[in-house]
Amino acid sequence: VKMKHKKLTQDRVVYFINYVMLAVFLIIVLYPLIYIISCSFSSGDALMSGKVKLFPVEPTLQSYRAVFKYKSIWTGYWNSIVYTLVGTVISMVLTLFAAYPLSRSDFRGKKVFTVILLFTMMFSGGLIPTYLLVKSLHMLNTIWAVVLPGAVSAYNVIVARTFFANTIPKELQEAAEMDGCADFLFFIKIVIPLSTPIIAVLSLWVIVGLWNSYFLSLIHISEPTRLRCIS
Repeated sequence: VKMKHKKLTQDRVVYFINYVMLAVFLIIVLYPLIYIISCSFSSGDALMSGKVKLFPVEPTLQSYRAVFKYKSIWTGYWNSIVYTLVGTVISMVLTLFAAYPLSRSDFRGKKVFTVILLFTMMFSGGLIPTYLLVKSLHMLNTIWAVVLPGAVSAYNVIVARTFFANTIPKELQEAAEMDGCADFLFFIKIVIPLSTPIIAVLSLWVIVGLWNSYFLSLIHISEPTRLRCIS
C-alpha cells in the first residue's frame, strides 16, 4: 500500500510539472499571436505610444480598411487560392501514380527509379537551368511556372510508396486479379479508398507548401495582373 501511494504521489508530481511546462509553452506561443491581433485592431496612436500590451487599445478597423482597399491584395489572395487548389490536385495525382508502381514487387526496374528519386533529393538542376527550362516551355507569367516545377516531391513519393507497400496486402491484389480486376481499376477502386489517411497527410503538406511559397512566383512571374498570372 505504501509503495502504491508513493507511486501515485510521484505520478501526480510528474503530471503537475508537465502541465506547468505545457502551460508555459502555450503562453509563449499564444502571446505573440494575441499581441499581433490586438495591434491590428488598435489605433495608430496607441501603437506608437506603446499602450498595446495584450488587448486592443482604442479599437478600430482602420488598419483593415487601409489594407483591403488595394486591389493587389485581393489579386494575391485569389492567385494563392488558385495555385494551392490546382497545384495540390496535380501534385497528388502525379505522386500517387508514381508511388504505387514502386510499391509493387512485380514492377521491373523499381530499384532504378527509386535511386533516381533519391538522387533528386540530394541534387537539383539549380536556379538558372530551371528558369531557362521554364522559359523555353513558355510558362513564364503563368500558373504552370509555379505549380509544375515542384509538383512531384521525391520525399512524398517515398512516403506514399512505403504506405502502399506496408498497408495494401499482396493477397488483396491477387484476389482482385482472380476476379478479373485490371491493375488500373484495382488502383482506383481499392488502393485509393484504402489510402485516404496518407492522401490527407500528403495533401496537407502540399497545401501548406504551396500557400507559403513565394520564391517561384518571385522568379517566374513578373506580370502583376490576375488574368496573366492564372492563365
